[in-house]
Amino acid sequence: MNLILFGPPAAGKGTQAKRLVQDHGFIQLSTGDMLRAARASGSELGQRVSKILDEGGLVSDDIVIGLIDEQLTNHKGAPGFIFDGFPRTVGQAKALDDLLEARGTAVHCVLRLVVDEDQLLARISKRFEEQGRKDDNPEIFSTRLEKYNEDTAPLIPIYAERGLLREVDGMASIDEVSASIDGALKELV
Repeated sequence: MNLILFGPPAAGKGTQAKRLVQDHGFIQLSTGDMLRAARASGSELGQRVSKILDEGGLVSDDIVIGLIDEQLTNHKGAPGFIFDGFPRTVGQAKALDDLLEARGTAVHCVLRLVVDEDQLLARISKRFEEQGRKDDNPEIFSTRLEKYNEDTAPLIPIYAERGLLREVDGMASIDEVSASIDGALKELV
């Protein structure tokens, strides 16, 4: 089963992905983690990624799709994948469909974590204080949220029309969100 964890920055996608990995054995493909690893590598690609992330922008589709393709190849035979932070654009969604179709599979469920903007800002501020991630400062977060609303939110009706979208209250406790996700997954089986 292939899942997309969908929602704005700080909605809890990474937290819930880790739980799904632990509880169900999925492979988590976090574009954020992949991009932060590229940044930390200091390579030419990493430097390009670093500049884009520091400004709150989105990395080009071909870079992100290449990273995803590489991970799908590296984990052949996995029971399923969790796409965390991907796709972020209509073009990326089409590319993901193509990558999965070439492997004889598809996206089976899109789990949208719904969180209001005030709660997102509170979460991002706390995470910035605790972890010091450059892309979590309030100004950059504002840019990230704007990009989400412009580029990523348009995927919601697309996945809804395909019957793949399940909405989860992302403002509940971590355990309650996990239970809601498990309930949504049980409906699919």
